[in-house]
Amino acid sequence: MPPPVVAPESLSVTFNEVGRAFGGRTVLRNVTMTVTPGEVVAILGASGCGKSTLLRAVGGLDSGFTGSLLIGDSAVTRYDERTAVGFQEPRLLPWRSIRKNIELGLPKDLSKSEGQSRVDELLELVGLSDRAHLRPREISGGMAQRASLARALARQPGVLLLDEPFGALDALTRLKMQDLLLDVHAKTGTTVLLVTHDVNEALQLADRILLLGRHESDPVEGAAVKALVSVPGTRPRDRAATDLAPLRAELYAGLGVDSR
Repeated sequence: MPPPVVAPESLSVTFNEVGRAFGGRTVLRNVTMTVTPGEVVAILGASGCGKSTLLRAVGGLDSGFTGSLLIGDSAVTRYDERTAVGFQEPRLLPWRSIRKNIELGLPKDLSKSEGQSRVDELLELVGLSDRAHLRPREISGGMAQRASLARALARQPGVLLLDEPFGALDALTRLKMQDLLLDVHAKTGTTVLLVTHDVNEALQLADRILLLGRHESDPVEGAAVKALVSVPGTRPRDRAATDLAPLRAELYAGLGVDSR
């Protein structure tokens, strides 16, 4: 029988007219939406439109935004331990084993036995039980990203924030990591906010897609919500299916790209 899976209490995220400016230049403005508990929302947009900035605000890593942000019923005012972040680079400590890297994500109030049990569960979840003793230089990039994901899940976050987590991987490994994320989400149920540049990745993983950008006729500086669309069908979706073609074309058009 497989070990029990870490199951966090998923939380909602509420954006109310969220904006951000740097040095007098507005990057984001008036982002308003609610992410429901357990939902996967992908954030799409051109480079520099504020996708990562929005994610940092949710995690309490940036306090300079305007408007308001709630996780559950609590306002985000500083770093929030109910969230965890996964980045494009795994950011593993090279002198620590994979197990020891994952342990870095554990809450401080866990006993040693509880912590070891949770790490065992996570290693099983991401398929690294037989690699736990190795160091980052001894594993592939995809395995390192799995370890990074396990570390982010170690504190059982109510909201998982992923900033281009598969962007540095080769195409085949990226597809495998997408499938792994779907498996992890099915077993943990945590709320996920995923920043990506990849329209197909967003369609494969998300329940809804938030498209950030500026309308050509909009004289106001800064990106806003251009579209918020639901992705039809249930996961896992068939990558070869043609029923998402109209939505794919709509998203490419929203990004200013000809889908032909």
